[in-house]
Amino acid sequence: MSRSLSGAPDAFQPRIRVKDFIIVAFSFFRNAESVLEDVRSDHAGLSGTLRITTTLEYGARVIVPALADFAAQHPQLCIHHVSSSKNDDLIAGRFDVAIRLGHLADSSHHARLIDQFDILAVAAPCYLNSLNEASIRDLSHLASAKWIAHSRLSTPLSWQVITPEGESVLMSAFQPAMITADSASSLLTFALAGAGVAILPAWLVQDEIEKGGLVRLLPDHQFPRQGIYALYPNTRHVPEKVRAFIDFLHERLAHSSRK
Repeated sequence: MSRSLSGAPDAFQPRIRVKDFIIVAFSFFRNAESVLEDVRSDHAGLSGTLRITTTLEYGARVIVPALADFAAQHPQLCIHHVSSSKNDDLIAGRFDVAIRLGHLADSSHHARLIDQFDILAVAAPCYLNSLNEASIRDLSHLASAKWIAHSRLSTPLSWQVITPEGESVLMSAFQPAMITADSASSLLTFALAGAGVAILPAWLVQDEIEKGGLVRLLPDHQFPRQGIYALYPNTRHVPEKVRAFIDFLHERLAHSSRK
C-alpha cells in the first residue's frame, strides 16, 4: 500500500509504504524518548522502562535472575520482561533488548555476542534400554536412533560434529523425526519420557544428567557451540539503560563461566 505525499503529478510523486513510514516515525520517537531518559539518568541514575524479550527457558534460568539483580542496582528503572518461543519483532513489540540463542540470522538490528554454550545429545535410560544394543556407541548408532526435533530449526536432524580425532563430519539422522516441538522445554520433557534422542543446551539438561534422568550420548564428540546474543534496535542513539544491561549481563555470564 502507498500514499502520495504531495499534489504533484503522479509521474513525479514520491511514494512510501505506510508500514515503512510508521517504522521510521517510531524509530524517531524512540530516539527522542531515549535521549530524554538519558538526560534524566545523568541526574538520578537509570530511569524509564527496560523492555526485554527472551525464550521462556533461558529467561527463567538466566535472564530473570540477572534482571532482578540489575533492578536492585537501579531502583528508578522499571523492568518489563516478555517470554516467547518466537522471535518477536523488536520494533513492533517496543523492545529495547532481545536475547537470542543459537546461530544468529541476518538482521537489521545491532547484535552483540554475550556468551556461548554447548549443546548435547541426550536420551533417557528407559529409551536406551529399549534398543537392541545396550548403548549408542558411535555416530552411525546416533543417526539411526529415534529423534525428537526442534521444529524452529532449519536443519534439526543434521549436525556438524567434531570427532575425538578432531575431524569435522556431518551427522544426519537416517529417519525423519516422529516427534517435533517448538520449545526446548517440550523437547526436554519428551526426552525424559523416553521418546528418543534430542539435542539440547547443556545449561538446560546438566541437572538431569547429574540426577540420572538423562544420559549424555557420545561425550567425546563435540556438537557446534551456540551463541547468546543481545539484539537491540538499530537507532542513532543507544539508550544508556540498554548499554548498561548488556554490559552487566556480559560480565555476569563471563564471571559464571570462570567458576
